[in-house]
Amino acid sequence: MVNLKAKPYNLDEQGIKWVEETIANMTIEEKIGQLFVNMGASRDEEYLKEMVNNYHIGAVRYNPATASEVYDQNKILQENSKIPLLIAANTEAGGNGACVDGTYVGYEVKIGSTNDKKYAYEMGRVSGVEASAIGCNWSFAPIVDINRNWRNPIISNRCWSGDADMVLEYSLEYMRGIMESGIAPAAKHFPGDGIDERDQHLSFAPNWLSCEEWDATFGKVYGGLFEAGLPSIMAGHIALPEYVKYFNPEATTEELYMPATLSKYILTDLLRGKMNFNGLVVTDASHMVAMTSAMKRSEMLPTAIAAGSDIFLFFNDPDEDFGYMMDGYKNGIITDERLNEALTRILGTKAALGLHKKAKTEIMMPKEEAMAKIGLPENKAIAAEVADKGIVLVKNTEDIFPISPEKHKRVLLVDVKGTEGGFGALIGAQGPKPSQVMKEMLEKEGFEVSIWESPADKIMKLPPEERMAAIGSVYAAKRPITELTDNYDLIINLAIVNPNTDQRIQWPASKGTPDIPFYVNEVPTIFISLQCPFHLADVPQVKTYINAYDNKDFTLSSLVDKMLGRSEFKGVSSVDAFCGLGDTRYGISAQLSSCAVN
Repeated sequence: MVNLKAKPYNLDEQGIKWVEETIANMTIEEKIGQLFVNMGASRDEEYLKEMVNNYHIGAVRYNPATASEVYDQNKILQENSKIPLLIAANTEAGGNGACVDGTYVGYEVKIGSTNDKKYAYEMGRVSGVEASAIGCNWSFAPIVDINRNWRNPIISNRCWSGDADMVLEYSLEYMRGIMESGIAPAAKHFPGDGIDERDQHLSFAPNWLSCEEWDATFGKVYGGLFEAGLPSIMAGHIALPEYVKYFNPEATTEELYMPATLSKYILTDLLRGKMNFNGLVVTDASHMVAMTSAMKRSEMLPTAIAAGSDIFLFFNDPDEDFGYMMDGYKNGIITDERLNEALTRILGTKAALGLHKKAKTEIMMPKEEAMAKIGLPENKAIAAEVADKGIVLVKNTEDIFPISPEKHKRVLLVDVKGTEGGFGALIGAQGPKPSQVMKEMLEKEGFEVSIWESPADKIMKLPPEERMAAIGSVYAAKRPITELTDNYDLIINLAIVNPNTDQRIQWPASKGTPDIPFYVNEVPTIFISLQCPFHLADVPQVKTYINAYDNKDFTLSSLVDKMLGRSEFKGVSSVDAFCGLGDTRYGISAQLSSCAVN
């Protein structure tokens, strides 16, 4: 039984009546449709009307677009849906998660490195202002995972910290900020990522903590958020085997490693029973292998609802998935009681947002008013503040700063890469390379700057028939060290490693060239990570290492100011940038070897 008078709904009698009467008057097709969040494949009006009229969807999470395009899409959706929709955005780093012209504030780990929780609030506030303006009322944020494994590829920069208390504190601030605009946050990814090193998109990746360890970390975070009235969570495709054992000591292997989205032990016994969470549960995306490989899709959809998920994220094929969910109900996998609970939470969340009180044509604010809230200068200024306060000088054992044209006239910039290919490469390919942007910035300061072109890049410019011969001569192309020491006074490595299965640096085969910073004892060298904060694991030899977290122009500008001595390095790493490895502290004096060096 769902208590709609209690938090997070806090509904009055009118709101409860709307929920109950709406459910009572729905056809079974409409009830099944409410269980789905559609990933919008088009903003065409005919398509949008088809989704709400034919499939009766309960919610939407759409593809990125401009604020104007998203506004028009959401207006069509709300005005044509019989029941008001939950419209979700991924505002993990700011309003840019709601629309492409929205305000980026900073990745969560960058916010954490400011050591100031007000920026978590500001990120929530800005996200809320911009997302709500264009018709969003639900956000798949904040990310409340805890980074305890530097090899984890999912949350390396998508987490506040490796400390549970800090994660809770910053998550509460984000929640406070975004809820001011009437948006329901969905904290993710329950029961918690950051322990295993695999990617749920591609593999199983359980949370291996004991019940006691989980209670003291992830349980503490979620418990604090529930106490504060968190409206919803996103369940991850993450198994929690020790808690399954707690509830069923005789559990089978399949039960132990069933992802939370399909596990009654985790969603019903732990989340609802032991933790008393009363809010809405949405699954993580249903195309991820940790979910799709657990059972047949025809079983997977209704099992997710039966286990305790209230709403299912994304059709694979609308007709097929709708049929699978309907069959699951008819076959008794989804009971009437469980279906009613899920619908009550879905509609209860909509009522808690006040959607039941508005006419369809009044849910969206006037467009001109909405567009005036996007990309405000005062909100963009917050991102520059975060860059100034969040950039971390993790390691500096050679006293290199400030750099200057007098001491370091000739600068070589070296691009450092990760795995290339896939969507990450397409995303990373947008706009000029960070090395080109930094080159222009340094040249304005009086430096002479070159950008290293790797043998691989040169070979790819050759005609196909000449490439094999060129590859064969790579190992014979070694050069004297003096070609570096005689020509450069400073080498700066810029690492931008796009999202992939490991986020590790991929070194080229041409060992002995500037691609790899082997020359740290020959030429002053600065290694800068512009994304993943854990690259020291791959370059433990470097004497000066900086985590800047992104390659936005304002971040690079702030970075240059700090290297020139015009601004201090103020950031404090909120994760273990030394990766728990002793050799990453190479060159740090013994008395500091057990401490973070900033």
